[in-house]
Amino acid sequence: MSRSLAIALVHRPVLDKEGLVVTTALTNIDVHDLARSGRTYGCTDYFIVHPVEVQRELTSRIVGHWTDGSSAKRIPDRKDALSIVRAVPTLEDAVTALGTASEVEVWVTAARVLAGKETLTFAAARERLESASGGPVLLVFGTGWGLAPEVIDRAHAVLEPIRGAGDWNHLSVRSACAIALDRLRSPR
Repeated sequence: MSRSLAIALVHRPVLDKEGLVVTTALTNIDVHDLARSGRTYGCTDYFIVHPVEVQRELTSRIVGHWTDGSSAKRIPDRKDALSIVRAVPTLEDAVTALGTASEVEVWVTAARVLAGKETLTFAAARERLESASGGPVLLVFGTGWGLAPEVIDRAHAVLEPIRGAGDWNHLSVRSACAIALDRLRSPR
């Protein structure tokens, strides 16, 4: 029996290319594709963290299109994937939805090694997930140029960056999520 795993995509607080804390806009493809990856790898929930109410309403409209609209009839498998999506205003709301702050372990991702932060390898993270002890894990991804320091500072762990074959490292969040989930949850 392994621990439950949920994912979150944070739109605030994240960084822009200048290193300033900003709010990014929701994208339809992030809603859709992270839900599919999350469902494929057994995630209990996919939280879209956005402080702007109209962006959370847009999330509901996108999910509704796939769960109740014409696409639900045309491609019924997507209905199941989109059923795990939850739009919340803050990361704390996502944690609360999974349990108490002391029960939920928050792991963050980054495209680079973060100075002063111990990183958790995917192998070690997988072992922790497969352990029967411990509460739910919330795996957090950022939009823009990455998660703001305040999110990283409150995390229980920082996962190691995903590295490609060369020295160029700028995956889409959709790709990074799929790779991370595969490394954490694929059958051995």
